[in-house]
Amino acid sequence: MRCRTFWAMRQATRIIRLETGGRGFYDCTAALVDFVRGARMGEGLLTVFCRHTSASLLVQENADPSVLSDLQAAFDRLAPESAQYAHDTEGPDDMPAHIRAALTQTQLSIPVIGGALALGNWQGVYLVEHRRRLHRREIALHLIGE
Repeated sequence: MRCRTFWAMRQATRIIRLETGGRGFYDCTAALVDFVRGARMGEGLLTVFCRHTSASLLVQENADPSVLSDLQAAFDRLAPESAQYAHDTEGPDDMPAHIRAALTQTQLSIPVIGGALALGNWQGVYLVEHRRRLHRREIALHLIGE
């Protein structure tokens, strides 16, 4: 007869609330690191979910700020506010914000290895605000592991 040891998987959740100052990239890596550290799990998977349709999430370089400004310029070319959109309920930045969110992600999965996020050396996690005005944004976190 063989005996097996099964470790019970644990879960942790949290909602992070961010005040954005308008369009731009908001580094939320430190908040994710704190959450994972506080959950005290050695191995697992962190799901990060943006609860909005005109904001999104990106894993992107965190060393050279020109990367983020170039990305913003690319978004401006791909989904310009000057285009004619049927959906403009909340102003000229409304539909471009939805397009930019559709081109990026609203959910990320990040492995946790050795109790830390398995991000690369130059990677950070950003909430991307696609609207011009201030917003309160929420990111849902779910960590499963052991």
